[in-house]
Amino acid sequence: MDHRTKEEKVADLLREGIISGKYPRGSRLKQAEIAQQMSLSITPVREALKLLAAEGYVTGESHRGSRVVPFDPEASSEILSLRMTLEAQLVRGAMEKVTSDDIAELRTLANEFEAAIKAGDRGAARGINYRLHRRMYDIANLPQTLHFVQILWARYPFDLINAIDGRGQEAVEEHTEILAALIEGDLSSAMLSMRKHIESGWRALNAGVQ
Repeated sequence: MDHRTKEEKVADLLREGIISGKYPRGSRLKQAEIAQQMSLSITPVREALKLLAAEGYVTGESHRGSRVVPFDPEASSEILSLRMTLEAQLVRGAMEKVTSDDIAELRTLANEFEAAIKAGDRGAARGINYRLHRRMYDIANLPQTLHFVQILWARYPFDLINAIDGRGQEAVEEHTEILAALIEGDLSSAMLSMRKHIESGWRALNAGVQ
């Protein structure tokens, strides 16, 4: 059962939209337009944008709406290290609580990601990738750790990394490795595979800009 509030659900949809590139960096998010697109009143959208502003995804501009925060290249190296540490802990938590139903859901998302990569739909793949990682980390039931991870995601260059040729197929293989370790109950392999997954994307970005 989904116990999130309406504004939390809207915030999650907007996070996915920002990470997937649906809402590009620097673009303005207008409350009325988002509310209309989601068939909601202004109130949950306004509250969702406040949550995202606190996490660093957007900056508030009073009645003019909010703007998606640009990528900060100087912060990324530190963010990389923090992501590997915190997301490995979320994998540990997920390992302790994961069920067969959870595994089936994660496999479905991984398959959808692979299909999007094969179809060349990078925007859809980024959105599915967000849902796959978010679902895995929800299983851990470590809300404070997940909160800090979401703050880190706000400034991470997912759009740049996923635009690199070949990175999508690498991510498909890395997802398979992570899920295999979860299914086998191999905690050390699962945590190591997640760290490798995060780090390999960073390496691909650095190689691509040299």
